[in-house]
Amino acid sequence: MENKINLSVVVITKNEEDRLSECLESVSGWVDEIIVVDDNSTDSTVEIARKFTDRIFIRKMEIEGTHRNWAYQQAKNSWVLSLDADERVTEELKEELINIMSNNSEFTGYSVPRRNYIGSYWVKNCGWYPSGQLKLFRKEKFKYEEVEVHPRVFLDGDCGHLTKDLIHYSYKDFGDFLNKLNKQTDQEVTKWIKAGKKMTRARFAWRTFDRFMRSYFRKKGYREGFIGFMVAFFAGFYQFISYAKYWERKKEEQTG
Repeated sequence: MENKINLSVVVITKNEEDRLSECLESVSGWVDEIIVVDDNSTDSTVEIARKFTDRIFIRKMEIEGTHRNWAYQQAKNSWVLSLDADERVTEELKEELINIMSNNSEFTGYSVPRRNYIGSYWVKNCGWYPSGQLKLFRKEKFKYEEVEVHPRVFLDGDCGHLTKDLIHYSYKDFGDFLNKLNKQTDQEVTKWIKAGKKMTRARFAWRTFDRFMRSYFRKKGYREGFIGFMVAFFAGFYQFISYAKYWERKKEEQTG
């Protein structure tokens, strides 16, 4: 048995029975706390989590930023590694994390590079790699913006950058990609309306075009062949469908 480091791994779940086990296996045995915060799963997610930890909380997620902030505060350690069920810690990243935790750090948080996959395909362009995210932090120095989708992060202090990769199985296939895009655009529109943002067709026509061009040409998505084209297409489509849903919601408000 390895010596465990003083690091709390926090995983947010919702019906993740087919992915959670590999996620938790990648951190089991060398961190001294694993926390799973589950959003009322109807599959065997919680039963799987119990094989790795007894620190399981059942809590409905209504606002992502609020939910994540609450989850991190349940950690007994100051240092938290935030994971999703579709992420895996590599052996190389494990060693880097152990080294960081074994020494006094001048930083209060670290970004972690991620290898993002669609199915078994690692997307290296389109802005998808290294795609670093702030995943390791002191919980008392870190906070998410409390909004429904794509919350910003706020870190009190300096951010360092790890060099070893986290594996991220972003989407199982294009169908999964589209389903998640549909859900995220619903949440995006809710966020805009709550904030009182006014959106115009011209702005969204430009954003749709710009996001595709940026992903496909500037970020070299064309190097990925058809997959690169689809990633760029979905980047633009996210903007297009967000505006369509926004327009629909505003019309309902006017006629309701």
